[in-house]
Amino acid sequence: MNGLLIVNKPPGVTSHDVVAKVRKLTGESSVGHLGTLDPMATGVLPLLLGRFTRLAQFFQKDGKRYTGAIRFGFATDTYDADGAPVGDCVHPQLALEEIRKLAECFHGEIEQMPPPFSAKKLQGVPAYKLARQGKPVELRPARIEVRQFEILDYDPPNASFAVDVSSGSYVRSIAHDLGRQAGCGAHLASLCRVQTGEFRLEQAATLEQIAEWIQDGTLEEHMPHPRRLLPQMPSVTVDVGMAIHLKNGMARNLPDYSAAPFIKIFTNQRELFAIGRRIAGTLMQPMVVLGQEG
Repeated sequence: MNGLLIVNKPPGVTSHDVVAKVRKLTGESSVGHLGTLDPMATGVLPLLLGRFTRLAQFFQKDGKRYTGAIRFGFATDTYDADGAPVGDCVHPQLALEEIRKLAECFHGEIEQMPPPFSAKKLQGVPAYKLARQGKPVELRPARIEVRQFEILDYDPPNASFAVDVSSGSYVRSIAHDLGRQAGCGAHLASLCRVQTGEFRLEQAATLEQIAEWIQDGTLEEHMPHPRRLLPQMPSVTVDVGMAIHLKNGMARNLPDYSAAPFIKIFTNQRELFAIGRRIAGTLMQPMVVLGQEG
């Protein structure tokens, strides 16, 4: 089974748990997710199945949009509601406009320190494993982009928000740092990913819905059409002879007149055969081959 599923991840499970569930439901062993969601988080979790897992590299830089709530009054060691409180719990006297003013600091390109409980690796070991063992976690700040960070409302002690960030950003760190700016501590109380790249929450299906589609044999009908994936890449269709050359790694001139650095190569209306990289003009080198010719 080859394709992409847009899952609405439920709370309380890991992204890996969702992958394992889909493997069991579909019988497809090759399944991978695009962008980890923390266990407490919900929302858009795209999964690549079968040969489409080879496309993951082309989705890695997609931006992400979230909504959620930040709880003011105390920080936690994980920067979210799943962690243990750090310091005393206080009842800050904050106003909506004051929080919005503080949030203005989190805009554009900024340096962000990842949470100690994160998947960032230190000498090959995930930071969260070291943190759980009580070992020092010395992470380095990363350069991220916050395209939008809007405080929507404040119902003490929780502030609702919407944020649009680059890949690799930690919303937990934004919540933690905002609490530090406010002088009272804060942590991420809830989080929902409403969009990643071109995939939106209204397109996402629950695991229960996916199970029903598999039961009635309509799963493929609910997957995005391959020609709609990676919309920044134009599509071309080749015949069997050309597909054989491309499969053997040969560069070929293909009928594409755009300036896009990569193109999607199909052997029919639906069968995505390969991703080609532009060498010069219309000369394309196969970069990833997914299908069989013919």
